[in-house]
Amino acid sequence: MARVPSSQTRILRAGVVGIGAFGRHHAAKYSKLAGVELVGVADPSADARRTHMAAHGVPAFSDWRELLGMVDVVSVCSPAVTHAPIVRAFLNANTDVLVEKPIAINLDEADSLIALAEVKNRVLTVGHQERYVFARTGLLSYPDAPLEVECWRTGPWTGRGADVSAVLDLMIHDLDLVHRLIPHGVADVQARSRTVQARHPDEVSTVVSFENGSQARLVASRVSPIRRRGMRAVYDDGVIEIDFITRQVRNTTKRLLSPPQLEDPLGESIAGFVEAARIGAASLVRPEEARRALETALLIDEACAPLGERRSSGEFALHA
Repeated sequence: MARVPSSQTRILRAGVVGIGAFGRHHAAKYSKLAGVELVGVADPSADARRTHMAAHGVPAFSDWRELLGMVDVVSVCSPAVTHAPIVRAFLNANTDVLVEKPIAINLDEADSLIALAEVKNRVLTVGHQERYVFARTGLLSYPDAPLEVECWRTGPWTGRGADVSAVLDLMIHDLDLVHRLIPHGVADVQARSRTVQARHPDEVSTVVSFENGSQARLVASRVSPIRRRGMRAVYDDGVIEIDFITRQVRNTTKRLLSPPQLEDPLGESIAGFVEAARIGAASLVRPEEARRALETALLIDEACAPLGERRSSGEFALHA
């Protein structure tokens, strides 16, 4: 049954579950977005709730279930291990959902959420905000896959995302982009890891080989003194390198590209989600794409060996 779009003039009621590092930014974006009213947030931390009340003056609940039935759209920014039950509850309450990455922590959960969104005819999208920056370059307009892709995403320890590995916490952003560039199945995964602060690997290096012969080499670290986020793609006719921090592009190919000049990818992501919810359309990041990135991330987690073990024939370093 086709979904009836929301009235273009109706104010959409928004909520946020989890108002830590990411959630508080979601709340701020909703509070400034035309046609949206931030009506409440939820977080088990009393300090976080007090800070939010001071900033926005809307109810802050200790239990996210208080928001069920109160909101038309919701951002789920809680720890990754809680994503599936929270997203499921809001979809069942006929709420459109933007969940921060990863969509879930296993494929069964992801498949269940995707199927439920389809049955309920709700928008379900995932916070791969880097996709909005990437789309601005125009690189996705070219159909040929690169021969090789390198990605690096490193930074110091913050304590965030420690309930999962650095693959699900950080690298999954780059896996989403790699799959957009190389739309082929995964043939092989080799990986090494290092655990420093959390119970799960904090630093991971991997080589992902695809069925078409392309390779992707990725590094993610949440215990590095240096903050770096970038991608290098090698084509038959040259190299394209993107620095996601400085928004600079180096391009020696014949492809005509633009600098990824997007100052507020989160704001654009949330605005796109709200527009999709309003008109009943698909958002830029479809849940099936987030599921694909999750599947590869789990393969990398499974392939991880401690530093110094299981080196493959094509040796790869832990640091980019």
